[in-house]
Amino acid sequence: MNRDWKAIARTLSEALPYLQRFSGAVVVVKFGGNAMGDEDAMAEFARDIVLMRQVGLNPVVVHGGGPMINDLLGRLGIKSEFVRGKRVTDKATVEVVEMVLTGLVNKRIVQAIMDEGGRAVGLSGKDDDLMVCVADDPELGFVGRPVEMNVQVLRDLFNAGIIPVVAPVATGMSANETFNVNGDTAAGAIAGALKADRLLLLTDVSGVKDADGNVLTEIHPDQVRAMIADGSIAGGMIPKTETALDALEAGVRAVVILDGRVPNACLLELFTEHGAGSIIRSTTPRVTPRGHEE
Repeated sequence: MNRDWKAIARTLSEALPYLQRFSGAVVVVKFGGNAMGDEDAMAEFARDIVLMRQVGLNPVVVHGGGPMINDLLGRLGIKSEFVRGKRVTDKATVEVVEMVLTGLVNKRIVQAIMDEGGRAVGLSGKDDDLMVCVADDPELGFVGRPVEMNVQVLRDLFNAGIIPVVAPVATGMSANETFNVNGDTAAGAIAGALKADRLLLLTDVSGVKDADGNVLTEIHPDQVRAMIADGSIAGGMIPKTETALDALEAGVRAVVILDGRVPNACLLELFTEHGAGSIIRSTTPRVTPRGHEE
């Protein structure tokens, strides 16, 4: 294979300001979508996360697992009911959710990171009361909305050089309650509690698009609200952008919605001038490159 080694060296050199900019920064990454079911994509994602840690960032991985949950529910013969397009999570369903997310998906991601030379620990929102929830909608059953956060356990892992991998399962305010939490919602709550520098929401689309279908590289919260109101932002992009707005209000510096199918998407966003996907932030950067805002 012929490679342009000079171009590779130039890319590494040009990354230096961004590596300096993000040294010590907390970056929460929501991992999900098609990449979770592809071994090569999983390995590539894990390699990127390990590299982020190696160059001085503090990454937190929050994951989903919808397809795996659906598969096991089907095999167990547990039928799902839906209210306004959302799955009702009864006691039997939430037990399957916890089993799949904490026992299967979480450990696969931890193992992938370990295989790439990193150190990782898997946990859920139940561990050390990381996330305490109430029912988001009584009609949906055990679907939770985080109301209390205890992120000290994540800081302890940072200090030990360990990458936390979090399954979005949480405890409730009452004894013996377990809640399934939307992965984006969980990632946003964790990022907000950590006052993260970045929240990266990996999806299966290239970013937030305008009415003409063009990907918007930078968006202000007021634009997001206007686009939701006029229907430019619709469907599954609504909860993602609402999560972004909530995270910004909680103190996250910027949120990026980007295509997780693109190779090295996280690295492109953090360590190149062009970035990747759509960045949403409340303030205007003083310096033009996306990685250099103050």
